[in-house]
Amino acid sequence: MKLTTKSEYSILALIYISRHEKEGFIKIEDICSKYDISKKYLEQLLLILKQSRYIKTKRGSSGGYRLAIPAAKINIAEIIRLMDGALAPTESVSTYFFSHTPLEKEKKIMGVFKEIRDYVSNRLEKLKLSDLI
Repeated sequence: MKLTTKSEYSILALIYISRHEKEGFIKIEDICSKYDISKKYLEQLLLILKQSRYIKTKRGSSGGYRLAIPAAKINIAEIIRLMDGALAPTESVSTYFFSHTPLEKEKKIMGVFKEIRDYVSNRLEKLKLSDLI
């Protein structure tokens, strides 16, 4: 598993939105300024989060972004899978994104990669957005 900026920025945006939840809808400029993220790129990521129903939006001068579900119900594994795909080190041990690879011919290395997948997956599925704020 390697996080791309898609996952990193999405997690940062969700943390910021969650932290400032009591302020109402959060402006994208505030998130971009805090983490030095391109507005155009973050808009694309927030659209994916909106389409997946993690956030909701409001247009206009009092508009912005806010969580659509409580931070305690969003696990980090879901966000990473949404943005980057498998948490497994190779797709041949992935639960959600399985595909065959040549590594399957070596059972011992497959066992190690399954252990890594299980550890990472279990840890990130238990990690809620609310734990990070």
